[in-house]
Amino acid sequence: MDQGQTVVYPETTAVDRRLRAPLYHQIYLILRQKICDGAYGFGALLPGEQELSRDFNVSRITAKRALDELADAGLVVRQRGRGTSVSFRAPSPPVRSSVDGLLENLLMMGLKTEVRLLGFGYVAASEEIARALGCQAGAAVQRAVRVRSLEDRPLSYLTTHVPEAIGRAYDEGDLARTPLLALLERGGIKVGSAEQVITATLADTTVAPLLEVEIGAPLLQVTRIVADEAQRPVEHLAALYPPERYQYRMVLSRVQSESEKRWSPAA
Repeated sequence: MDQGQTVVYPETTAVDRRLRAPLYHQIYLILRQKICDGAYGFGALLPGEQELSRDFNVSRITAKRALDELADAGLVVRQRGRGTSVSFRAPSPPVRSSVDGLLENLLMMGLKTEVRLLGFGYVAASEEIARALGCQAGAAVQRAVRVRSLEDRPLSYLTTHVPEAIGRAYDEGDLARTPLLALLERGGIKVGSAEQVITATLADTTVAPLLEVEIGAPLLQVTRIVADEAQRPVEHLAALYPPERYQYRMVLSRVQSESEKRWSPAA
């Protein structure tokens, strides 16, 4: 090798022969993830059968089967003499939110996305909603269901409940045009804090077509209770997000003392 020459090794993830999943399917999953993440953009050429067999230390037949599986999934187009090119268009970069400035980021996300109002009205509070909003079970609360989209792709399925007295300050048309946090502020409510839980769930027959995912697809589930400066609950939110379109980024930090180092791990 000439002095100063740079050798670039392919960035791959090794297959695991101990797994029950066939090697070709493991390679398919690795390449599919890279395509979905945008590492291989629309129109990009994938490594050929010979390159994949070398990089993953598998037979050429195994590499060919992995590429054929990508083609069967509609992610690539294979043309003799021209290689395998990506036909999948990766979604727009996921919306990111952080703990620092959470409420401001939520408001900004509401302004940057488009909303479709699916339901609006007043219902009797269930026991769960009553506990969250600090009211009696059966008390009237406003319930709204919305789908938010970013660049014409559904981003979230949102169900909100607010106390009746707060909900009467705006109507269905207002909620279809303006983020709920902005409506609360317009009504004189000073949002002071929010507590939320993030977990996972599966798309059911109602949500799946609205978010344009398959029934049973994994979804991020965010449950949030927003309170005013006096710590009175003013909103309960249940939100569902396709994980490839929404990420939640949290930066943690602690200042111990002037003589000690500051650390801020990111997760």
